[in-house]
Amino acid sequence: MSMYTLVVFDWDGTLMDSTHSIVAAIQGACRDLELPVPSASDASWVIGLSLESALRRAVPELTQAMVPRFLERYRTHYLLRDPELRLFDGVPEMLDALARQGIQLAVATGKSRIGLNRALAATGLGPRFAATRTADETFSKPHPAMLHELMQELDVAPEQVLMVGDTSHDLQMAINAGVHGLGVTYGAHTLKELEGCSPQAVLGSVPLVREWLLDRVRAAA
Repeated sequence: MSMYTLVVFDWDGTLMDSTHSIVAAIQGACRDLELPVPSASDASWVIGLSLESALRRAVPELTQAMVPRFLERYRTHYLLRDPELRLFDGVPEMLDALARQGIQLAVATGKSRIGLNRALAATGLGPRFAATRTADETFSKPHPAMLHELMQELDVAPEQVLMVGDTSHDLQMAINAGVHGLGVTYGAHTLKELEGCSPQAVLGSVPLVREWLLDRVRAAA
């Protein structure tokens, strides 16, 4: 059984219950620009990708000239739902339990740096993470760059790293980076999509993730 010294978390749909807000913001922006509105499943599938990559997939009719207006409407819709955003129950306690074991924690997210910094400040979770990477700083998931950069910054070998995420993009990034993945089903992608990436496990709640992790972590030497 692998013992991990670094656990990297996705943000949206893994630590924060934001999937519905992202879907609604994509759909609302489409309505505002009179574009075809993607289904909830199509809009949720792109969560975790960089916003540019997500839009190419979810809104193929969007032209380059329309992108600035679309982004403005997307951010407006998303920020209107900001007061509804919450961490999943048990997330702070899980992170604290891992920290007490001396485990390094990190974030690899499709959010922008501005967006992640806002979320970290609003939730107070910023100090819990040794390092973070966002999609506007490097390549978007499932490219392995975010994980490679985190491993280099924190001086951790791939066999000691676990990527935790709610999408196949997270788990495919783990595969591409040569690290293990752990899927969670309470976010954007289905159990079938997650299992298709051969993760170590797929779990259905934060308490189950916490229990699974605490059995498989050890402090770095």
